[in-house]
Amino acid sequence: MEVASAGEAAVRVRKPLYRQLYVQVVAAIVAGAALGHFYPDLGASLKPLGDAFIALVKMIIAPVIFLTVATGIAGMRDMAAVGSVAGKAFAYFLFFSTLALIIGLVVANVFQPGAGLGIDPATLDAEAVSNYAATAEETTITGFLLAIIPTTLFSALTAGSILQVLLVSILAGVAIAATRPHSDLVLDILGSAAAVIFKLVHMLMKLAPIGAFGAIAFTIGTFGIGTLANLAALIATFYITSILFVLVVLGLVARMAGFSIFALIRYLREELLLVLGTSSSEAALPSLMEKMEIAGCRKAVVGLVVPTGYSFNLDGTNIYMTLAALFIAQALGIELSLAEQVSLVLVAMISSKGAAGVTGAGFVILAATLSVVPSVPVAGMALILGIDRFMSECRALTNFVGNAVATIVIAKWENALDRDRLAAAMAGRAIPLEPADTELHERTSPHDAVHPAGEAI
Repeated sequence: MEVASAGEAAVRVRKPLYRQLYVQVVAAIVAGAALGHFYPDLGASLKPLGDAFIALVKMIIAPVIFLTVATGIAGMRDMAAVGSVAGKAFAYFLFFSTLALIIGLVVANVFQPGAGLGIDPATLDAEAVSNYAATAEETTITGFLLAIIPTTLFSALTAGSILQVLLVSILAGVAIAATRPHSDLVLDILGSAAAVIFKLVHMLMKLAPIGAFGAIAFTIGTFGIGTLANLAALIATFYITSILFVLVVLGLVARMAGFSIFALIRYLREELLLVLGTSSSEAALPSLMEKMEIAGCRKAVVGLVVPTGYSFNLDGTNIYMTLAALFIAQALGIELSLAEQVSLVLVAMISSKGAAGVTGAGFVILAATLSVVPSVPVAGMALILGIDRFMSECRALTNFVGNAVATIVIAKWENALDRDRLAAAMAGRAIPLEPADTELHERTSPHDAVHPAGEAI
């Protein structure tokens, strides 16, 4: 009974509305947009606020991933489960990434947002997209795979590559698990370090409203709301398609997994608003990993699926790829055959993996994809360069929700999902993991059920 009482006491007390992070972020976004619109020069000058916040979050992404993955794997009894999680994750990513590409292709053919613009290819500014095209040419699958291997064991934690950190984390976790109980002291130290790092995450998240304010003020001040009107058809088509993908496609997946997509969105509202304000899904990565574990997903599953999904499960980016490619062709009056459209999808499937982690990956993948269709000039990307900033927010939000759904689904497939915790989180009564709960959560067999209060049932 004492354990149950402690569990009930751990339920988060609801804060006053003005102190809730998502309310503060919403207010910051509105204030930033208004400032950028009415005082564009001042708004544009606030870019360092958004950049500084994103840099602060990126600073702790490597230790968050390392500590979560290493301690999660080290606490597992069956090392074969690691391969099982990875295999199921990649199968899931491949299926839904391909589905997103196909959906973007179908929507572009049905609604034809670029039809009738009649733009002369000779008027395109090829120089504006030359950097993206050059990066696409340099990006290869072989180079991408080799780049996953860090120079040294510790350089992965400073290089800024999520996949390098993930590789080192997996190797460290397996090594610790293979040398237990002699390495129990190392595991305890890493567990304590994880508690410190996640406390740091909570501290940095208090700066989210400032970061969102600066980022949105810069975007509106620099590009102007009027920019949206020029290519409104493409923006509207992309946003509606992405929303329907989340609510219908991912909604069905969520329903089959036993939870509501609307409840998940409500649960992650703070992180989603942060992504919206900063146009960066990485800004919410540490918080997403923590919330997925609080929602009942085993730590090892969270540690493997979330960082990998950030590189390979880009539903929003994939919808954008095919939709933007066909928009450019339609705007230039170029008819693409079915064979050419299929080749676009096939190349995008490969290039989207090879460009994972590359700065401006969305545009880089698009450049690589267009390069296989000679009839559509890569310079056509200049048509959408001005609005890409506004579309990147939708891409990031869709990618973020897709990875959250993937984590819960794969945890369920692995029998590594605490359904009581998930139900509590989806009902708005999330129960934070206490140190004792975390240890029990990790060292219990995946087939055992654990009560949210920490009592085995």
